[in-house]
Amino acid sequence: DEKMDETKKTKKKTAECCGYPISIFFIVVNEFCERFSYYGMRAVLVLYFRYFLLWDDDLATSIYHAFVALCYLTPILGAIIADSWLGKFKTIIYLSIVYAIGQVTMAVSTIHDITDANRDGTPDNFTFHIALSMLGLVLIALGTGGIKPCVAAFGGDQFQEHQSRQLNTFFSVFYLCINAGSLLSTLITPVLRAQECGIHTQQQCYPLAFGVPAALMVVSLVVFISGSGMYIKTDPEGNIMWSVCKCIGFAIKNRFRHRSSRYPKREHWMDWADEKYDKLLIAQIKIVLKVLFLYIPLPMFWTLFDQKGSRWTLQATTMTGDFGAFILQPDQMQTVNPILILTLVPIMDRLIFPLIQKCGINFSPLKRMTVGMLFAAMAFVSAALVQIEIDKTLPNFPSSSESQLKVVNIYNRTLNVTISPNEHLLIDSFGVQHTFSYFTIPINLNSSCFVGTCRTKNAQPKCIFLVHFSSRRIKAPYYLFSFLKMGCEYHFMLTLNPCLLESWCLTAVLLVSLLRRDFVFRHGEQWCEFSRKFGFGASYTFLIPSTVFSTDCASIIEVEDMKPNSVHMALQIPQYFLITTGEVMFSVTGLQFSYSQAPKNMKSVLQAGWLCTNAVGNIIVLIVAELGKLPKQWAEYVLFASMLVAVSIVFSIMAYFYTYIDPAEIEAQIRKEQGLEPEEKEKETLEMEEKDEGQKNDQEKSHKALQQAHYK
Repeated sequence: DEKMDETKKTKKKTAECCGYPISIFFIVVNEFCERFSYYGMRAVLVLYFRYFLLWDDDLATSIYHAFVALCYLTPILGAIIADSWLGKFKTIIYLSIVYAIGQVTMAVSTIHDITDANRDGTPDNFTFHIALSMLGLVLIALGTGGIKPCVAAFGGDQFQEHQSRQLNTFFSVFYLCINAGSLLSTLITPVLRAQECGIHTQQQCYPLAFGVPAALMVVSLVVFISGSGMYIKTDPEGNIMWSVCKCIGFAIKNRFRHRSSRYPKREHWMDWADEKYDKLLIAQIKIVLKVLFLYIPLPMFWTLFDQKGSRWTLQATTMTGDFGAFILQPDQMQTVNPILILTLVPIMDRLIFPLIQKCGINFSPLKRMTVGMLFAAMAFVSAALVQIEIDKTLPNFPSSSESQLKVVNIYNRTLNVTISPNEHLLIDSFGVQHTFSYFTIPINLNSSCFVGTCRTKNAQPKCIFLVHFSSRRIKAPYYLFSFLKMGCEYHFMLTLNPCLLESWCLTAVLLVSLLRRDFVFRHGEQWCEFSRKFGFGASYTFLIPSTVFSTDCASIIEVEDMKPNSVHMALQIPQYFLITTGEVMFSVTGLQFSYSQAPKNMKSVLQAGWLCTNAVGNIIVLIVAELGKLPKQWAEYVLFASMLVAVSIVFSIMAYFYTYIDPAEIEAQIRKEQGLEPEEKEKETLEMEEKDEGQKNDQEKSHKALQQAHYK
């Protein structure tokens, strides 16, 4: 009976469809939904910080990169948990639950857009929304990072020895699902964000933009659990990273203990571990340490690369996305990267690299990585040139200690405006000159003359405006004041002496939209309609007199506070092309180099080291954004490009002195020296491996695809 049960169990686990285990279909769908969830949330994240939580560009960039850095550190934790404690299956289940809770928490943190009682659209309690958002991001980082090293490897566990061809195809489809999820989510979630929702104010719909990725993560978890009975689940086998860390720690400790000169020197400091650890393990660690030493300069590439989702997205908000047939949102520009990488990877592998090889040029992997760094540096030079063009079109904003006031004089005579006891301005009539005046005044928090305020992230008044007219007896129809300041999402309209007003006022602000809006004005049974197409980044004030109904809205006066963005988003395509070319040469080549130079059982260690370079790169962005404080954004781009050029020079020198090795030969030689494997048996093993060379090549391709999947 027990044998029959085991047979049924084996048949159930190895159930196939078209030669593939049925269980992998659940894994593939799971990965697509999870990647859609992650990249969809991440696509709109920096704009959520900037325009929902009202953080400035530097703080929004810093928190964004802190989150990305955490996402690339937690895979190490996930690998240790899976290999040493829970196993891949349970690790994926438990951390996916954490992941889903984090996505739902992020969506809930934005719900004030619908229920908030503040009519200016700002959150009623910033502390609550920020705390909830940060909690959600930490949970998401734990989830997405923790399952990253497990899902692809768990999928590979489902295949039998006779399914090597199907295994190779699986990893290709797996990588395709990752890019498809990334591409579709980066296209869709910005559209969801641009929708309008709210009761008191029509704000951008962040609850929908975060809610859909949260729903996809729940679907991902449900799909994965649904295939539970079909999976082949392997028990934890022990974590090689922990063994490596213990061996290195013992070597350092032993070397320090025997630092006296009476002890003979050893060829390598790792040789101090041979008193406790096997020579084969020590030799393997030496090989890994040589590669990890080359990793030291690599974080600077990721410092530039991951700014696609932060600085470059913020740059796109100051540009126009009107392509005629369609309108592109700023966060949708990120889709250029996955589109280009799916195009450039086969072109590079099938055309460019073979052509360079035929020309007799030794374009080794480390040289490719150096060239990839230079391409990324050129991408940031291109971004700096675009930023210079953008800066020419931006208005002059006041400093942090000043406010900027706009005065539109509707009266038919010039008005004398007193800003301070010693400062006066003459404001011409708008009806005659069709002009208005901007002037800058210092913020005075102690004044009793309170005209208007601008809410900040702590919901406290920050901007106070003081205006005194020299003649209080003038009976003007109305005077209109509008506030304009960097860092505030909304454009406020203020009025002086409201008891004198006999009309209505309307302020319309669209930061990143390009739409035609229809307005209906009603007063009793009278009404009229007014329509206007708004440009990206433009701000308008409309003066609506009491005669608006009799003129069928024709008497509305339009004041353009800020001109629409005139620099087109298409100018970002060259920098995306350059950074993606650098990614193909640097990232894909780097993973293949690491795979070829690592011992068979140490590939996960190098994978962890590779992910750490990404995390450190994002931490560098965080430091520069918070401490750099360069006055011009283009200068920061040039700074990053210069730093990467300097690092690429250092890396090229390190690469010049690196000697390529064959880890298998070194391992075989040590085995012979230790007598771990007889020479005759080793020959038989080599002959068997030669017979199965085709299968090994398929496995190697599969592992390369797996490394690419891990990177994404």
